Amino acid sequence: MAARTTAQARTGKPSSKAGAAKIPQLAWHQVRPAPVVLVSGTETFLAERAIRTLRDFLKLEDPSLEVSDIQADSYAPGELLTLASPSLFGEPRLIRVSNVEKCSDTFLSEAIDYLQNPADDTYVVLRHGGGVRGKKLLDTIRSGVGGAVEVVCAELKKDSDKHDFATAEFRAAGKRVTPSALRSLVAAFSDDLAELSAACQQLIADTGAEVTETTVDRYYGGRVETNAFKVADSAIAGRLGEALVTLRHALSSGADPVPIVAAFASKIRTMAKLFGVRGGSAQLAATFSLAPWQVERAQRDLRGWTDEGLARCIVMLAETDAAVKGAGRDPVFALERLVTVIAKRGE
Repeated sequence: MAARTTAQARTGKPSSKAGAAKIPQLAWHQVRPAPVVLVSGTETFLAERAIRTLRDFLKLEDPSLEVSDIQADSYAPGELLTLASPSLFGEPRLIRVSNVEKCSDTFLSEAIDYLQNPADDTYVVLRHGGGVRGKKLLDTIRSGVGGAVEVVCAELKKDSDKHDFATAEFRAAGKRVTPSALRSLVAAFSDDLAELSAACQQLIADTGAEVTETTVDRYYGGRVETNAFKVADSAIAGRLGEALVTLRHALSSGADPVPIVAAFASKIRTMAKLFGVRGGSAQLAATFSLAPWQVERAQRDLRGWTDEGLARCIVMLAETDAAVKGAGRDPVFALERLVTVIAKRGE
């Protein structure tokens, strides 16, 4: 199974809670067969992909694989044992159990009993999306009973994690992608990992040997977040006229002012972290939990800025954020004022 996933880069580490477990803790792309596979964590998209990857692998190993589904919150007594019982022709079985975080008492009791003696040629996948319900079952699994593995699907919160995820999608397909294209793509779909993956797959299928920022713009230039980062990029680079034109175009196209302010906040926050700090991009990326390209971009953006100018822009950002969220009467004026101050580097 590992050979099928080595092309995919790690985009996150198992949670610290999983560190005390006595069973293997795997990232989503490292999923492999085991009598019991616990798929935990809040990132539904990664969990579904891990389960689908396991199913495809088992189906490839034996096309006669029987696949069954159980809902732990509407569980019928004896259902798990019935589905795990050997069939007439001895086909391997994959039993996918959803909603374990909402499981009934009957399922909880029978699942714990099943761990004592898992059926042969049977793979039980337990999907637990988080919360305290089912904790006794999780603790039993993590203690080593049942020969389980755990696939930890934590939410990818950092832009650097999403950047790594997108990079892995293109690398797995053997498709080159430029850093600026990756940045635009992650910015456009930063709120939805499933959409980010779908966008990557569309670009992989539809484009030539290399994906560039121009390609991303052609496909997804209408995304609010992409427009937001274009406004921020122009303003931070000191191109006031271009920034205002891009801002007005974004607003006239229906863009919400809130994510535009968020785009400025993201870039200014990174600049503030790196202001006056020396070191290589890889070293600083590790120190500040950023991707190397984010460090290099922020270092370029900081040219010509002063400490006082950056501080004033941070204050202005807070005021503008409040204004576009209802504290001000004219969010458009507040945004244009912010763009002007940033383009003039806080002067």
